[in-house]
Amino acid sequence: MAEILKLLKDGNKPSLLAAGVNAFLGIIKGIAFFFTGNVAMFAEMMHSLGDAANQLFVYIGSALSKKAPTKQFPSGFGRIVNLVCLFAVIIVAILSYETIKEGWHHFMNPTGVSKGMLIALGVLLIGIILEGSVLAKAAVEILHEAGHEKAGIITAIPKAFAHLNRAKPATKLVFMEDLVATGGNVLASCAILIAHFTGWARIEGLVSMIIGCMMFYVVAKVFLDNARGVIGETDEEMLNHVAHLVMDDPNIKDIVRLEVIKEGEFLHVELVAEADASLSLAYLDDVRDHLTEIIISQKGVSKVAILFDEDNGRLDWVHVGQRPIK
Repeated sequence: MAEILKLLKDGNKPSLLAAGVNAFLGIIKGIAFFFTGNVAMFAEMMHSLGDAANQLFVYIGSALSKKAPTKQFPSGFGRIVNLVCLFAVIIVAILSYETIKEGWHHFMNPTGVSKGMLIALGVLLIGIILEGSVLAKAAVEILHEAGHEKAGIITAIPKAFAHLNRAKPATKLVFMEDLVATGGNVLASCAILIAHFTGWARIEGLVSMIIGCMMFYVVAKVFLDNARGVIGETDEEMLNHVAHLVMDDPNIKDIVRLEVIKEGEFLHVELVAEADASLSLAYLDDVRDHLTEIIISQKGVSKVAILFDEDNGRLDWVHVGQRPIK
């Protein structure tokens, strides 16, 4: 139990914050739906509750993924966070389906303009403020994980899009879900205002279906990203960077094999390099220690394995543009 509590302290903080915010919003949106009968509010209630559930799962998964390697699992538990994200999106997919189904029913069989406009708009305004704040914090965290200087809350969100691929799986999930959630709150508010002033009640059902489709987009995106993570995806950018670091060492003549594999939030590097056959084992051991120290200091790298082979007299590892190929 003590070990689990210690791991939970190191869990992804944006996920925990987002889970708490969305649980609160899900409750007040549920209350607002009960009093107003607004189907767009129903969609937002389902959205917030779904986000709260899966972000809590992701927080737990990100914490457990930091468990130290064991004899039975020498590569560690980094991919647990990918597995948890895959499980989490199933919840969102179910709620997305229910949201679209309810929106379609209301669109085809409108029951008139819902009541309690001010209650609904007030709750949605709270949602925009809270989920927008979580979105901004997730954006700042993405920039931090990508190795960029901390940006302001307003400027961080547009900058984060360019660095999503460098973010940890849990942080990326929070960012995408709260981006959709904030947009959903704005759409739901517009639907309520249009329905109130024009009397076109069908728009609430239409917006509910749009929100459901936005949720499905997150499901598809997160599923594909984490499916690659479970299988074991190469980090192309870091592979290119590590290759440059290795080839800059005067003792290294060529690279036979280099792999930089994403293990959840971490990167594992495996290198087979060619060196001069005249070098002693003791000297090569010092070279290995030096390269290991350089590579392990790179952001996100948690494990390095280096082997040496005899130089065959030719250069096989060639850099074409930014992508090294063999």
